[in-house]
Amino acid sequence: MKYKLSGTRSFSSAHCLREYKGRCENLHGHNWKIRAAFYGTELDDTGMLIDFTYIKMHLNEIINYLDHKFLNEIVPFDRVNPTAENIAAFVLGRLKDIETKNAKVCEVEVWESESSSVVVSI
Repeated sequence: MKYKLSGTRSFSSAHCLREYKGRCENLHGHNWKIRAAFYGTELDDTGMLIDFTYIKMHLNEIINYLDHKFLNEIVPFDRVNPTAENIAAFVLGRLKDIETKNAKVCEVEVWESESSSVVVSI
């Protein structure tokens, strides 16, 4: 069997898009939502692919880094445009560090609004 599970967290922050011609070049904020998904084929001795608490704990660390910040001033977004795509790639990269023997991160979805999201996957 194949298993895929996910955890979701939210945060608020401001940003502006460099080299962009339009309203988003101006300082503005979003209430972001992040969903991180892990996959695998084998469960551990407790019958879990990966503990939801473990995912939430690490998502919270990432959220605490991003929450209520001006993204353009924090690494890596001081150099990389803080687009939804780049935020998703940043989160995915950070979550690669918490993979277990059974569970591998497979995708991250980032919503910048209720109607706009991006998915980055491996």
